[in-house]
Amino acid sequence: MHWIFMAAISVHVLAGVFWAGSTFALARNGMRGLQQLFEAQMAAAGVAVLSGGYLWQSFHKGAFGRAEKILVIAMGRAIVALAVQGLSGGLALRAMRRGAHAEAAPRPRVAVVFRAAAILLAVTVVGMAAARYV
Repeated sequence: MHWIFMAAISVHVLAGVFWAGSTFALARNGMRGLQQLFEAQMAAAGVAVLSGGYLWQSFHKGAFGRAEKILVIAMGRAIVALAVQGLSGGLALRAMRRGAHAEAAPRPRVAVVFRAAAILLAVTVVGMAAARYV
C-alpha cells in the first residue's frame, strides 16, 4: 500500500510544480505561450487538486490540528488560483481564437490575473512545505 502513497505524492508534486511553474512563467513573460500551455496547465491543476484531495483523505481525515489548518489555507488558495486562471485564461483564449487582431488585447488583463494566481500558488507551496514541520 505504501507504493500507492508514494505514487500519489509524486503525481501531486509533479503536477503542482508544472502548474505553479508555468503560471509564474506566463505571468512573467506577458502571457506569451498561453495558447500552448493553457490546456496542459489546467489538466495539471486538476490532477494536483484531485491527488491532493486523495492525500488529505488518506493522511488527515478526522484531524484538524495546526498542520491541517495550514493545509486548508493552502488548498483554498490553490482552488481560487485554479478558478481565476481557468476563467480568465479560457476567456482570453476564446478572444484570441476569434481573430489575429484580438490576440494582444486580453493579454495585459490576463497577465494581472496570472500574477495574482502566481502569488496564491506561492502561498500554497509555502503552506504545504510548512505544514509538515508545525
